[in-house]
Amino acid sequence: MIKVENLCRNFGEIKAVKNISFSVEKGDILGFIGPNGAGKSTTMRMITGYLTPSSGTVEINGKNLLDNESFCKDSIGYLPESAPMYGDMTVRNFLLFCGDIRGMSTQERKTAVDSVIEKCFLQKVEHQTISTLSKGFRQRTCFAQSILHDPPVLILDEPTDGLDPNQKYEIRKIIRNFGKDKAIILSTHILEEVESLCNRVILLSQGEKKADEPIAEFTARNSKLSATFRELTVGGKIEEETKA
Repeated sequence: MIKVENLCRNFGEIKAVKNISFSVEKGDILGFIGPNGAGKSTTMRMITGYLTPSSGTVEINGKNLLDNESFCKDSIGYLPESAPMYGDMTVRNFLLFCGDIRGMSTQERKTAVDSVIEKCFLQKVEHQTISTLSKGFRQRTCFAQSILHDPPVLILDEPTDGLDPNQKYEIRKIIRNFGKDKAIILSTHILEEVESLCNRVILLSQGEKKADEPIAEFTARNSKLSATFRELTVGGKIEEETKA
């Protein structure tokens, strides 16, 4: 469903993403990890069409993104970091607004909004303004807009950032349910989230792909994921932390 070949992005003299290739199929939840500045968000923005690659190609459902921009963007649901929304809108009105932007008819919007409110457990806050919501409900609302049109591809950037353990559990449950029949890329700094949700992992460092393997192989490298992460991003064998 997603095919990335030799993807590069330069910002002046800075090479933010360097010749990255990978694919994601239906049923995959791909964990996209790496330190700050590794190129994760830049890569995801190129996949969603928000940034144009300096070179390389992105295909969504067999179509080249640059040649079929409308088709590819219609096939993607995007949850950006920090869940930007209109705070003075209610949850329901915001989702209806998103459906209107996507060109849905009045009945299509109502049906789709009713569906995602139920799937994302938003019933008790659907008539609240977004500015009054907890961060957990804001994340659920932004996730709901990303699946409103039932896309086959989901791109999720830090979907549980800043949430408490209960809120993380709810968001992960939603993602896991959708991972059964969609292709999902999930960028996160939370290594336990990768282990809990993902069947594959890609690790980026300084714009380069350092690992691309099934989660079982990645977790088997060391007794702790954090040790594997440091080993691949810092270089050399890293001793595991011990309690003082």
